[in-house]
Amino acid sequence: MERKIALVTGASSGIGAAVAQRLAGAGYKVYGTSRRGAQGGSAGFEMIALDVTSDASVQQAVATVVQREGRIDLLVNNAGFGVAPAGAEESSMEQTQAIFDTNVFGVMRMTRAVLPQMRRQRAGRIVHMGSVLGFLPMPYGALYAATKHAIEGYSESLDHELRNWGIRSIVVEPAYTKTPFDANLLEPDAVLDAYRDVRAAVTGRLKELMQGAEGPDVVADTVLEAAQAPRPKLRYTAGRLAKRLRLLRTLAPSAMMDAGLRKDLHLA
Repeated sequence: MERKIALVTGASSGIGAAVAQRLAGAGYKVYGTSRRGAQGGSAGFEMIALDVTSDASVQQAVATVVQREGRIDLLVNNAGFGVAPAGAEESSMEQTQAIFDTNVFGVMRMTRAVLPQMRRQRAGRIVHMGSVLGFLPMPYGALYAATKHAIEGYSESLDHELRNWGIRSIVVEPAYTKTPFDANLLEPDAVLDAYRDVRAAVTGRLKELMQGAEGPDVVADTVLEAAQAPRPKLRYTAGRLAKRLRLLRTLAPSAMMDAGLRKDLHLA
């Protein structure tokens, strides 16, 4: 059987690298991407340069894969970043636009770039890296949560549009995951003294939670499941905590969820 071709954004480290390696181990020919290109490569897959915030870069990367392989069977939209715990008003509009340009518009750029080829093939699968923060609030992480809520709505709507061509759009929802992601969070660029104490408290609590977090291989296994499922679901939670949170969000009264969230983050 001909090897399927996968394109994974943000594959130089963390979840993206784990996903690319897992797909390669399952028989896919994988092209990973990062802004650094081949410098972030791995023995299991090839790296190419890509900046998801650039229309030209996105088009060039997709064209390169199609030229070499003649098809793209799977796109994993993983590239993204977050802002360190802070009040929503502690990020300027420029910083707000930057996170949306990568986490949301970058996903849309990549998806639009691969869809013509997938429609010609009448087959394809697009897996978006979402988060439990796509269905839960995150105080002092409102911008990141907003981007992941946007991806949930985009993916599910897109899935209904594309099924007639044999294409499916799916979201994978991890919870806390041990990766370099947290070490690379942007600092808020409009810091206010009013948030200083609670910002420090939430940051400390998140560090505690990360100590018990699952590794990126759990997410990679879930992405592979979503990529290969004969009848895929619209969304897949990744890991034990994510499954519990999805269940609670579905079944628990909203007041209980609200109180539990504030207690867990040590909010007054």
